[in-house]
Amino acid sequence: MINCFFVGLGGFIGSVFRYLIGLIPLNEDTVFPVKTLVINIIGAFIIGLIAAASTKSHAISPRFVLFLKVGICGGFTTFSTFALESLDLIKGGHAGIALVYVILSTVLGILAVFAGEMVV
Repeated sequence: MINCFFVGLGGFIGSVFRYLIGLIPLNEDTVFPVKTLVINIIGAFIIGLIAAASTKSHAISPRFVLFLKVGICGGFTTFSTFALESLDLIKGGHAGIALVYVILSTVLGILAVFAGEMVV
């Protein structure tokens, strides 16, 4: 049960950070979902750091890893918003932009995890 507390606390922190980044004003004429892309790439990089650090150092508590990976990163990143924005782009007649968004999110996300692991 204590693990649930750590995940929940991390999720709260990650969700609040995500909300705050969403408040950053951007050009409203932009159709491309820049904020979600940036949030997900940052989250992928951070989870790569955490994964590498936790496998290289056994001094890191498994509960702390849960707090960071499942809690903070899980609350911060957002696959559901990514999927919704992709569908909205397609429905709005922007299938090309949706395709670029999906490809960039996937490729950059994987590269960010890899980069995070390489830093540690």
